[in-house]
Amino acid sequence: MSAYERHIFVCQNARPDGAPRPSCTTDGKSELLTQLQQLSRAAGLGRQIRINKAGCLDQCEHGPVVVIYPETVWYGHVQAEDAAAIVQQHLVGNQPVERLRLAPECINTAACPHRG
Repeated sequence: MSAYERHIFVCQNARPDGAPRPSCTTDGKSELLTQLQQLSRAAGLGRQIRINKAGCLDQCEHGPVVVIYPETVWYGHVQAEDAAAIVQQHLVGNQPVERLRLAPECINTAACPHRG
């Protein structure tokens, strides 16, 4: 098997009620992951990409979060209905979905104004 062209991580982290930071899912599952997997297979990308569940990606205030490598594109507040745009526009068309992208100043930094 050849290497994947892209690797997609979908946060499935669930925190207990009352946690100081929000969860990407309430139960560690999401329709988003399923939609991305199904739509990417339907687009013929099954052998070119790998979509995985991820634990905490430390972008809790922006969840649900999806990150795509090797481009290092971070998406936030992604819902199942956004999966088609990610697959068609980004994975097939090679154009990130700008309306879902996280601001660079919010990725991997405590300075993000959205962090609590």
